[in-house]
Amino acid sequence: MSKNLVSLSSREGNVYRIAPSIRFDLVTLRLFVATAELGGITHAAAQLHLVPAAASRRIRELEEQLGMALFVRLPHGMALNDAGRAILAHARAILHSAERMQDDMQSFLQGNRGVVRIAACTSAVLQFLTEDLRISHQRYPNIHIDLHEMNSENVIQAVQRGVADIGIYEQTVSHVSLPVIPYRQDRLCVVTPVDHPLAQWVAQHQPLTATELLQHDLIGLTEGASISIMLAQLARRLDKPLKMRIRVGSFDSMAAMISCGIGVGLMPEAVASQIISTSEFAHLPLQDPLANRQFVLCHQPQASLALATDNILSLLSGIRQAAH
Repeated sequence: MSKNLVSLSSREGNVYRIAPSIRFDLVTLRLFVATAELGGITHAAAQLHLVPAAASRRIRELEEQLGMALFVRLPHGMALNDAGRAILAHARAILHSAERMQDDMQSFLQGNRGVVRIAACTSAVLQFLTEDLRISHQRYPNIHIDLHEMNSENVIQAVQRGVADIGIYEQTVSHVSLPVIPYRQDRLCVVTPVDHPLAQWVAQHQPLTATELLQHDLIGLTEGASISIMLAQLARRLDKPLKMRIRVGSFDSMAAMISCGIGVGLMPEAVASQIISTSEFAHLPLQDPLANRQFVLCHQPQASLALATDNILSLLSGIRQAAH
């Protein structure tokens, strides 16, 4: 028995002294269970590829640690006593937990289990990620996604600071030194009340250009949102003032402001169809190259990615390729 175990070898008859602590390894537990199931230590030792004398010593030391006999020694074998039957249930539970732990660690090693932190802009969350993450959950049910919705500039900062493993943002927002993969595309439209002058302009088959748009009051998103950055780029390109009446934090709030007649707003066509699609509003195509947007996936350097993150990244980029 090792020095760090409390020896109970001094005993009289069947009287044992209880050990202050119990320490044993999984081999001993497997040997105990095998002995109980096979009715003898010789067969149990053979099953575990142990020398019978060493196996007997392990069982004896286990009994000494527990402070009681676990078997009734018979002329041709061993049978559990009441204490042994109680310990058998615990031993099986411990071995089962150990096997589960081993399976879980193997899942982590294979990238089938873990937590992946994703930062994504609102447009990507509303249009693409809900369906993509549903597919992710089906394929990797033990990979949990920690999703943070924020504007595109904050997405980039989150990945750069290591707060997120994967970021999804509109590519014209900023240049990043991180690896980038194309993800999805969308198109912006101008949402107005149906009786707004811009709606009437388009109804007359006139193109809605950035020049026309910037003549009207606008409902913007918070600074750092890709749509706000795009509007500022349009204003600089045309050398026109930006009539930003108010900035809001979501497309739902933008829709509410448009419905009140405060101004018009830019939002993705798919989002406009979801949240403001009644006959009271018009969705007008903006004739400008910046209206066609490309979203990208940025991520931590490949060498630092956990396998679970790499699996989700591959899945998201693969979905993008299938969509095209």
